[in-house]
Amino acid sequence: GKLALVNIIPIIAKSDAISKSELTKFKIKITSELVSNGVQIYQFPTDDESVAEINGTMNAHLPFAVIGSTEEMKIGNKMMKARQYPWGTVQVENEAHCDFVKLREMLIRVNMEDLREQTHTRHYELYRRCKLEEMGFKDTDPDSKPFSLQETYEAKRNEFLGELQKKEEAMRQMFVQRVKEKEAELKEAEKELHEKFDRLKKLHQDEKKKLEDKKKSLDDEVNAFKQRKTAAELLQSQAQQAGGSQTLKRDKERKKSSGRYCMAVAGVPHARDWCDIIQPLVRVWNLGCLQCLCQAPEALQLLKSNQL
Repeated sequence: GKLALVNIIPIIAKSDAISKSELTKFKIKITSELVSNGVQIYQFPTDDESVAEINGTMNAHLPFAVIGSTEEMKIGNKMMKARQYPWGTVQVENEAHCDFVKLREMLIRVNMEDLREQTHTRHYELYRRCKLEEMGFKDTDPDSKPFSLQETYEAKRNEFLGELQKKEEAMRQMFVQRVKEKEAELKEAEKELHEKFDRLKKLHQDEKKKLEDKKKSLDDEVNAFKQRKTAAELLQSQAQQAGGSQTLKRDKERKKSSGRYCMAVAGVPHARDWCDIIQPLVRVWNLGCLQCLCQAPEALQLLKSNQL
């Protein structure tokens, strides 16, 4: 698992929260849990005689119980990291209070180089082996025979090239299929555009024909109206001419009748001369007034004496 890829050093944080006896029991329980679950922790090396004794002792103290603090307090003549409680002070660098000093000595001063070598030669190489096996590089073939790296490389290369060719062919087929689908979509869109154009063209022609028919109808109505107007004007002109001639005729007839009537009533000779005299009177009075004038004795006397 992932825990096998790193160096594991178990520690117990905030160890000042429990008593010494509870802390001892807790360490034993943690160690038992790690063993039962197959978790391999980092063991300080004991093959070097110069550090074998101290490392053996420190392996017995695993897991380390530590505390931490960001405050410095003056203890004696020194300033030290510590935690202040109502019942006393817990010092971070006091080995009687916690294992912080032991942990610092083991990691930095004694076993730093061993930790680096363990990380490089064991954990990194294990990770690299797992990744190569995932890629297909193994030490033996399916028949458990030794397999050289060059043969494995050539086999994987041929396999990779075969897969690459298959993927390229699949991508080519997919591309061709998509091109065909796109061409079909474009043709369908072009067909729809042509149909729409034909519909709009037909609609335009129909509208144009309707407008032309309406224009023709309006032109016919205008021409008919002009013809009726011309006929009406002609009739009106003829009526006016006929009315004028009839008026002149009536005037002439009125003059003649008036002259004859006056002469008959008055008994005056030379009727034509008397009509010439009475003619201005006709223009002023109507026939009824003239009749009244002619019937009056004084008027008759004046007419006879030619003084009117």
